[in-house]
Amino acid sequence: MKYLNILLFLLMIPFIGVQYNDPDGLMWALIYLVPLAWIGLAAFRLQHILSNRSFMLMGLSVAGMLILTVFYWPTTPGFWQKDVWWETETAREGMGMMIASFVNIVAALSVWLARKKQALSA
Repeated sequence: MKYLNILLFLLMIPFIGVQYNDPDGLMWALIYLVPLAWIGLAAFRLQHILSNRSFMLMGLSVAGMLILTVFYWPTTPGFWQKDVWWETETAREGMGMMIASFVNIVAALSVWLARKKQALSA
């Protein structure tokens, strides 16, 4: 799981970097910063986020990301096709939210599994 977390951490960094020329880039950089932070902590500092408080905060983060994913879900037909998302900003934003939610869920799953393992060994 650690290697998947590292891979997703490295994937999220360019998501923030390419926001520099977007009119609402700061908002999107902050949105992408949330899963980047969680997956980074899950990859490199897992022991620091195993507490109940951290896990509850992560759960709220996952819920918020899922709500934003529903809000930004692309309504453009065939939004997954390159010629559509290349031209349509809303399709790119929706797909970005899907990826951010996925990364956040993987981080939460990593923490949940580590907490479960910790509870079994105690």
